Amino acid sequence: MRDVSTSLDMTENLLEDRRTLWVVAALIILLFAIANLPWQLDDYDQAKQAFTSFEMVNEGHWLYQHTPHERVATKPPLVGWISATLFAVTRSWEIAWRLPSLVAGLALAVVLFRAAKNAYGKVAAVIAVGAFGLNLLSPRLATLVRTDMPLALVIFLIGLLIWKKIREGSDWTLDDQVYVFVLLTAAMLIKGPIIYAFLLPGIALFQTRRGRARPELVLSEVKGGAPNASSGSTWPGWWPWIASLAIFLIWVVGGIRSQPGFYEEVVMREFVGRFGETIHRPQPLLFYLPHLLHKFAPWSVLMIGIAGVGFRSRNWRLRGLFCEMSPETFWLFCWSIGGLIVMSLIPSKRVDRIFPIIPPLCLLLAAQISGRDAVLRRPVGAARRPCLWSVIALSFAILFTGGYTGWKVITGYRDHGDALAVFGRYIRNEAQARHWRYEVVLAKDEGLLLYLRKTHFIEPQRAVTEWNNGNLDALVASREKATMLVPNLRGAVLSESKASQTRDYVFITR
Repeated sequence: MRDVSTSLDMTENLLEDRRTLWVVAALIILLFAIANLPWQLDDYDQAKQAFTSFEMVNEGHWLYQHTPHERVATKPPLVGWISATLFAVTRSWEIAWRLPSLVAGLALAVVLFRAAKNAYGKVAAVIAVGAFGLNLLSPRLATLVRTDMPLALVIFLIGLLIWKKIREGSDWTLDDQVYVFVLLTAAMLIKGPIIYAFLLPGIALFQTRRGRARPELVLSEVKGGAPNASSGSTWPGWWPWIASLAIFLIWVVGGIRSQPGFYEEVVMREFVGRFGETIHRPQPLLFYLPHLLHKFAPWSVLMIGIAGVGFRSRNWRLRGLFCEMSPETFWLFCWSIGGLIVMSLIPSKRVDRIFPIIPPLCLLLAAQISGRDAVLRRPVGAARRPCLWSVIALSFAILFTGGYTGWKVITGYRDHGDALAVFGRYIRNEAQARHWRYEVVLAKDEGLLLYLRKTHFIEPQRAVTEWNNGNLDALVASREKATMLVPNLRGAVLSESKASQTRDYVFITR
């Protein structure tokens, strides 16, 4: 028994040691920075997102953009604005495209750690930030040219403010409402009303339980006519939601009126189509659950294990569990499970779309480890075991996430995952050195335009005309199209690039 107690003391001291925090933080920063190396834009619709800011800078389309194949871009422009601003400062597109997600991910980790430390102590905070950074989703999204990480940050800041209001039992002030309005507007301009799916279901679940538990408080809110000013309420009032939605709808209406194809692509296909089973590929109802258990491992297993010990200590009597749970812990549960349920009900699914529930799950894990909630409190003999389990989970996460990320980077370079990016850089350098005028013949790879820093593809027939008229010095084309083009191009030769490992495209010069 003494050996077990000594072991528990050692694990707790290890988690409280400042060096442990610095090791975890350094590893998270490293994994966030390298997880997507070698950088390329060939998957996860990265080229579409990158092209929005590229088009803003080069063609001045600040409100409505297009895809590389000249279809209407389906995402609102806020992240594109940020990338365009970063490019103006750094003059590097790779930094401008990837820095928003990286900064958002690191900011989310810092905010999560501080919130968990203030509420549950340093040990729980270290595990919470470890759970956020050391899983299979966060490092992948940290430098991916997408909107998932900035959206998750905005959602977490709103949910965290609600959590603080519940903990403090304080009123919603006008400043709080303005803060929520700004964040909601940002979320709307990042990815549209999807933020509703991650917050409103949790708010509804919490308010339902709260209404049953404290009917006198709800009655006072009704009499006062100001539910947004109630103490400890999750509801900041109607106007931040309505005003932010109105701004988004103004953008949508403007797009419908001014952009051909906007209604079909954005309203019908991107939004309405998500709720059907004909446009987007539908997935099973429980699609997210096994993926979440896998992508969030070992932390998902740790959460289930701690919950199982707690249920066992209650002799598996679950009745009244949520009523006895503290309001702030119950909000974390509602916040997480509400988003999971609603996203599961939408037929169109993809693993990264569930990412915004990861940060509240990390905060809920911190609450479980601390045991400060009476419902989460464990028997005396098992009270300190979560520290031991947490060290085991942290060690496994470091090895598994670090090993998996390293393997992905090594195989990416070994298999020349950045072949098109290297090819594009070679073409740009050659064209600049020789002052060549060149164009890109229409191709399937959307990222090719961005690698070559062009805003439009050129049709094959027009390429032949421009070449033979002496307006072009070089062309980039797929090998398939090159075999048809070269016989019609006067004085054309194929220039093989030793700097490129791609077999799909060639450089045609005079």
